[in-house]
Amino acid sequence: MIVFITGASSGFGAEMARTFVGHGHQVIISGRRADRLGALAAELGDLALPIELDVTSKASVNAALAALPQSWRQIDVLINNAGLALGTQPAHEAALADWETMIATNCTGLVTMTRALLPAMVARASGLVINLGSIAGAYPYPGGNVYGATKAFVDQFTLNLRADLVGTGVRATNIAPGLCGGTEFSNVRYKGDDAAAAKVYQGTAPLTARDIAETAYWIATLPAHININSIEMMPTCQGFSPLTIQRG
Repeated sequence: MIVFITGASSGFGAEMARTFVGHGHQVIISGRRADRLGALAAELGDLALPIELDVTSKASVNAALAALPQSWRQIDVLINNAGLALGTQPAHEAALADWETMIATNCTGLVTMTRALLPAMVARASGLVINLGSIAGAYPYPGGNVYGATKAFVDQFTLNLRADLVGTGVRATNIAPGLCGGTEFSNVRYKGDDAAAAKVYQGTAPLTARDIAETAYWIATLPAHININSIEMMPTCQGFSPLTIQRG
């Protein structure tokens, strides 16, 4: 199996790469930070191929795919993991630039990668696209605004892929995690304010990147006639937010 992972330089992506390589599969690890990709490739050995790639740039995507060695081109699994949240301000205070970055990465980058690799999967009548969504795509919360909207897009796009791919042999899944610690997610969201990021997980036992990686591996290794449409994951310490009510 050949697996292509975007956003593989840290967090979920790096852990998924470790999991798939650990089971003997070839993994293309892509991302913007070449130094981190190089370190991960050195850790994983010959089964990992580092590719510098920015999903928000069509030119970068096209150049990276064109540069793949012949023996790495038959990609069986695409994991659209690259994504981010920026800020927690209410919509009327949020930075438009942050919204644009989230849309470019979480939505446009995801569909660009999918459209680039999907035709070959359909031609072979075999393949799997795993998209990384979030419970934020289903459950709104104050400050979630555009981040939640981008993850709702991921969920609906995945379902529409399923509608188009019936009978082709190609599968599509949305993994929607809840609170997950041990990654850079909150550090990025709070723009380097590590103290604020740490408070998100204080006193909790959140999901881990390993949990997400093992879920992705399970989905990818199911029999070919099974499609997991979506899978929603939460730690037991997390529940559903109460509705916001203004009184008085």
